[in-house]
Amino acid sequence: MNENVKQKLQRNAITLNATKKRRQKRKPSKEIVSEPELQPVPAKAKPEPIEVEKAQEIIFEPNPGPQTDFLSASEQEVLYGGAAGGGKSFAMLADPVRYFNNPLSSMLLVRRSTEELRELISVSKQLYPRAIPGIKFMERDKTWVAPSGATLWLSYLDRDDDVQRYQGQAFNWIGFDELTQWPSPYPWNYMRSRLRTTKNSGLGLYQRGTTNPGGSGHQWVKKTFVDPAPHNTSFDATDMETGEVIAWPKGHTKEGQPLFKRRFIPATLFDNPYLADDGLYEANLLSLPEHQRKQLLEGNWDVNEGAAFPEWNRQIHVIEPFEIPRSWSKFRACDYGYGSYSGVVWFAVSPDEQLIVYREMYCSKVIATDLADMILEAEDGEKIRYGVLDSSLWHKRGDTGPSLAEQMIMRGCRWRPADRSRGSRVAGKNEIHRRLQVDEFTEEPRLVFFNTCSNTISQIPALPLDKNNPEDVDTHSEDHLYDALRYGVMTRPRSSLFDFDPATQRSGFQASDPTFGY
Repeated sequence: MNENVKQKLQRNAITLNATKKRRQKRKPSKEIVSEPELQPVPAKAKPEPIEVEKAQEIIFEPNPGPQTDFLSASEQEVLYGGAAGGGKSFAMLADPVRYFNNPLSSMLLVRRSTEELRELISVSKQLYPRAIPGIKFMERDKTWVAPSGATLWLSYLDRDDDVQRYQGQAFNWIGFDELTQWPSPYPWNYMRSRLRTTKNSGLGLYQRGTTNPGGSGHQWVKKTFVDPAPHNTSFDATDMETGEVIAWPKGHTKEGQPLFKRRFIPATLFDNPYLADDGLYEANLLSLPEHQRKQLLEGNWDVNEGAAFPEWNRQIHVIEPFEIPRSWSKFRACDYGYGSYSGVVWFAVSPDEQLIVYREMYCSKVIATDLADMILEAEDGEKIRYGVLDSSLWHKRGDTGPSLAEQMIMRGCRWRPADRSRGSRVAGKNEIHRRLQVDEFTEEPRLVFFNTCSNTISQIPALPLDKNNPEDVDTHSEDHLYDALRYGVMTRPRSSLFDFDPATQRSGFQASDPTFGY
């Protein structure tokens, strides 16, 4: 980011003429403070700070670091998130100020409900009248109207269907405060279609979100902003489901080029000196239960409230890829679904029985035989000792022909049925718990993941517990790769170092199936 922009943002502030601040005898000043000149920002330029007269009272000045980065970000979609107390709400309200001087500017800031909207309205009433002389708040419509004619609508978006309230509307700036409160990405994606402006408006198109980790939308927000790239790094927008860059379609003059950029800017309490200095708010956060403390104080996105696998630690369970020795056994596991998703994970078994998930496949709307072909293509002739597949795929379901599993086997993709007996779900979850723990002899966990398995790495720590059965995960969550993982680990129930025979380079337990022979 341009250092000049950062310096200007830190140097300048939204200000107010302070003529009545103290009752002191002094000569009246002839200096007149004029309305700030708020210049529109070109579509691909970084927003500039508000230029104001000097010798004025500072109303808001961005903190160095994340808050300054957020207000100067040029990407179309930006998430400002992390720990509590990072100054996110103030930054969200300050960002639209730069556009109030453009009569063509139409903006929208939403919260999940009207009750949650009240705090934003209250803070905006403290900020905007002092920053923009003559600006008015229309109580009935919850809309700020600047003297230029520019507008900012403060509204709510509770259910997915509420997006219809904004049909036919056009905005150059849209903000979502506390983004993880939306359980579905549908509102965020739909409102992107409301971003438009006239050709010669001089306005860019921006969508902004602020949030803490946690909440019902934790998973999709994490997949959209947190997982695709290193923090505070601009990246090409990716599809949440596939992880592929969203690009212009074939036949378009811009074919293959990325549609737009995203960025995730993390912030913690310690980035906000107004709260961090006295330590009182920090003490409150330190008193929280462990998972809440990690979310709200540390801004940890790998911890979710009610997480099924609290042992998960990205630092020890995610590793850099390496070339797997030819002597190590390999196998795969699959949870198939046409209407939902199919998840496939590949395992390598080290000499000390550590399981390394080195490859994944995650797709939807793929028929079983096509999935078999995709799997074989990914393996490209490598020796896979066996595969384990959801046992329900052997069911005929009234058909006279081969089952889905048999169709896949006929394509050359061999499988044996996964254990889906009574109690197998809980047993499989317990086995994953055990493998995620650090072995006292090897001082390593018994289950690790290549960092290229991004979907699995994203899903496992975000899995919630079933509220009705705390011994199991919530089956309504995104659990397809988890089920595949569970099928796989249950084929290797032993994981002790002492099961290994150096003479044969094999463990004492050998996975096999008497029916299928592999």
